[in-house]
Amino acid sequence: MLLGTFCRETANLWQILGYVVMILKIAIPLILIVMGMVDLGKAVVSSDEKAINKSVSSLIKRFIAAVVVFFIPTIVSAIFNILGLVNTSAGSDYNVCVQCVTNVGSCDTSQVVGNIPTE
Repeated sequence: MLLGTFCRETANLWQILGYVVMILKIAIPLILIVMGMVDLGKAVVSSDEKAINKSVSSLIKRFIAAVVVFFIPTIVSAIFNILGLVNTSAGSDYNVCVQCVTNVGSCDTSQVVGNIPTE
């Protein structure tokens, strides 16, 4: 494995990581919001004003956490793009890693060992 082709040759691993990131990006915010809604529902059923206020506050915090979790991959991608502009020696190989993690559907796995190269 050549140093300049690491990402191309390990594209399948990066693609799997991309699927995991995509699932977590959707599942964690949904779980946080549903948990907050369940807590709020329990507080409303109990008719306790303090519990309702606490649950509303908790729901808002969980919603904010869900939004942050949803956008973490975007923020990380932006940081990697900035680093990619600085480090031009990595070139297109670096872009393969980023593409496979951030946009799983367009990941090029044709250079992976065991696949027949298209070039």
